[in-house]
Amino acid sequence: MDGAESLPLRDIHLPNPVSWWPPALGWWMLIILLILVILSIKIFLVIKRRRSVQIAAIKALKQISEAFKTDQDAHRLVKSLSILMRRICLSYFPRKKVAALTGEKWLLFLDECLDWGNLTDRFSQGSGRALITAPYQKRAEIDGDQLLFLCGHWIKALPLLKEKKQ
Repeated sequence: MDGAESLPLRDIHLPNPVSWWPPALGWWMLIILLILVILSIKIFLVIKRRRSVQIAAIKALKQISEAFKTDQDAHRLVKSLSILMRRICLSYFPRKKVAALTGEKWLLFLDECLDWGNLTDRFSQGSGRALITAPYQKRAEIDGDQLLFLCGHWIKALPLLKEKKQ
């Protein structure tokens, strides 16, 4: 045993503790997966909200249209459509952007939202002008069917609007 004690042996040295940074590949993949899941849920909820606004708007437009067909009250039609269009815009666009719009600026905003394609009648021209003029007239002379068509076309294009206006 005397020979074993005289050998030049060193004590056992432990390795340095494992650092928490950088994480292993599995942790990176888990973080990326978690971010993707959160973004997917957020996008799904935004799309669902936009779609629910559009469905509610179409339902309200049908009710307004049926009421107009039964009583032919142009004044009430214009008032109802004006309220509906404002409610839709307040639900769909940032409040700061649309809440203060009135008169010509309101109609121009509605026109700017869409690529009208072959549709020549717009809000700022033709039957759409009734939204700013008819509520203040005693008897409004308007083309109710054309105004309903115009508002319906605008509502059906709602999913496209958000992408264009931001």
